[in-house]
Amino acid sequence: MKYNLTFFILFLSFSTLAEEPLLVVTELAPPNQVLIDGEVQGKGTQYIRDIFKQAGLTPDIQMYPWARAYKMASEEKNTFIYSIARTPEREDQFQWVGEIGRFEMGFVGLSDRTDIVINNINQAKNYKIAMQHNDFSTQTLTKMGFEGVITSDIQHSYKLLLAKKVDLILDDPLYMLQYSDYFKLRPGHLKFIFKIDALTTVAYLAANKDTDKVLIEKMEEAHKQVSKTKRSPYGK
Repeated sequence: MKYNLTFFILFLSFSTLAEEPLLVVTELAPPNQVLIDGEVQGKGTQYIRDIFKQAGLTPDIQMYPWARAYKMASEEKNTFIYSIARTPEREDQFQWVGEIGRFEMGFVGLSDRTDIVINNINQAKNYKIAMQHNDFSTQTLTKMGFEGVITSDIQHSYKLLLAKKVDLILDDPLYMLQYSDYFKLRPGHLKFIFKIDALTTVAYLAANKDTDKVLIEKMEEAHKQVSKTKRSPYGK
């Protein structure tokens, strides 16, 4: 009788949670996360929607500058976030639902800036670099003694680069190309200059650390099932 009551309470709890849309936050990152007619779409976003559908849950996906998305996910219970790098500093701040991709980041610049030469990471300290607030790349480079121009999101960093207000930004070479295509930049306008080994990490779908356990368990199982049949657009 005791076990039946416990099961009934858990079932009722999940049923209540499943009926309510769950807040999911992300940032602009074409083509995986784009805003079209007020709705967050994109290949990566559809993959996230598939995971929620498999779990029997309804996501309310909203796009914000990265700094705000990160703050919301770290402070608001039952809030999910993607795609977020899993780092030792963040390990206890979130619950990690499942791996969805990989970042191999480094310095990105304009191809016509032939004056920029970087043969080792310390040489990059001679240039002005845009970095996103609360981004793992910013946190890593700050520990290495870098000082940068702090922006709210990657889109703002790219805008500063294209306007030649900074010399470099930080991004993955694959996402650099996707960003270039999405915003119809001239082929070869951007170039990946130098890979930073310390900025190679795994990207996750994660949740606020106080998110209900029953939701995490459902989402973890759903992630396993979806990843068996569908390749993540974020994958490498």
